[in-house]
Amino acid sequence: MSGALVLIATPIGNLGDLSPRAVEELAGADLICCEDTRRTGLLLKHAGISGVRLKRVDEHTERSARREVLQMLAAGARIAVVTDAGTPGVSDPGEGLVAGAVAEGHEVVVVPGPSAVIAALVGSGLPTRRFVFEGFLARKGRERVEQLAQIAGEHRTVVLYESPRRTEATLRALGEVCGDERRAAVGRELTKLHEEFVRGTLDELADWAGRGIKGEVVIVVEGATSSEEASDDEIVAALRGELQAGSSTRDAVLTITARLGVRRGRVYDLALGIPGSVTPPS
Repeated sequence: MSGALVLIATPIGNLGDLSPRAVEELAGADLICCEDTRRTGLLLKHAGISGVRLKRVDEHTERSARREVLQMLAAGARIAVVTDAGTPGVSDPGEGLVAGAVAEGHEVVVVPGPSAVIAALVGSGLPTRRFVFEGFLARKGRERVEQLAQIAGEHRTVVLYESPRRTEATLRALGEVCGDERRAAVGRELTKLHEEFVRGTLDELADWAGRGIKGEVVIVVEGATSSEEASDDEIVAALRGELQAGSSTRDAVLTITARLGVRRGRVYDLALGIPGSVTPPS
């Protein structure tokens, strides 16, 4: 094998999803960059691979590891990159290593495979032709409010990650800005023994999550309706999101008018009914 940075997707639960090509690349690597050497060590043992050096590269060490990786690539080494589960670089370390390798002209190879984003999307029952991935939402503050407001007006299907402890709260928050009747799905423990898809409205899913859930979670939310179908509740929810994010009434009206494609006068009239909304648009 020639020198290259090789991104290798690993199982998100079911070890049977480790592809023969992934095994071949891992066995032939000069170095394997991984989030957790113990976890990756177990995966290698399962695949019958031994003798390959492992280097911890996580969110805290990716920047410092970059220099050694680039030096090895320059010397012709073949370096594998894996994360604890799924495809490297998607809400996981790897992006920085790829950027560095590309900048210095090194070959980057991708060994595709398991992805929680795609698994949840295609199993959700929601439109899959166009979608966006939000990763993990901010836990609090203006950034979270802005993210929720953007999701409320997004016309494409939205996929995001969440911890089981915060799933109910996130579904409630999404219901407040998108409307409780917006369709959604939750994929839990994907590819594992207790895999589960739960589908319904945001309100129904929040009630379900409130009964207590465990395991890794992916939330999929239906995109906003077309501009002609935007309801008053959707417009008000979007306005609230902008106002809570710190926008003036004028800016919130202009933003929502552009986002939803509805009449400015209609948006302004609805804004007047929101407490604290007093500045007329010019």
